[in-house]
Amino acid sequence: MPWPEDALTEGESIVTSFRPHWKLLFVPALWGVGALVVFGLLAYWFDAGFWFKVAALVIVLVWFVVRPLVDWWFTRYVLTTERLITRRGLIAQRGIEIPLEGIANVNFSQSVFERILGAGDLLVESAGETGQSDFDNIPHPDTFQAILYKTREARSMDLAAGGGVKRPKDDGAEAIRKLAALRDEGLVSEEEYERKRKEILDGM
Repeated sequence: MPWPEDALTEGESIVTSFRPHWKLLFVPALWGVGALVVFGLLAYWFDAGFWFKVAALVIVLVWFVVRPLVDWWFTRYVLTTERLITRRGLIAQRGIEIPLEGIANVNFSQSVFERILGAGDLLVESAGETGQSDFDNIPHPDTFQAILYKTREARSMDLAAGGGVKRPKDDGAEAIRKLAALRDEGLVSEEEYERKRKEILDGM
């Protein structure tokens, strides 16, 4: 089973998963075109050794084209029903996992050009050692911010309902109203809504 499916806990599911925005491929693409043009000019105007020119072209393509493409392909952002996960790297990997209940605030920023392309940056503030985590050049950061907030809300209600914590009736009613809103927006199924609603009522 491939990552991230093999990293999920029992009952955990993936809400959304994506790579960085494709705008990061602009510069490598320009390097690739430029390297091929220069190679063609050198081959036409100069009598330097053929294999020398091929070696130079390969070095340029590997460093300025292949390497950024591999970095982009092997960078993943995954939002599950329990965590926000990032993974980077093909061989030597690094990543961050933030429990949803630990997220305190989420802010996004977009320049005018990024808004046209549908790209932007996200800053996630969380408790504990993680502190602030930057998610740069992600697609549609405003949409992802909304999804993240709603998933975190559903996670908080799930923990409260399953923790056996007695709550005041007013808090229980508010939790049910929020749960109904999540159901109406399609983030919680009807079966899940009824199950959690019953758990909330039992805990009142």
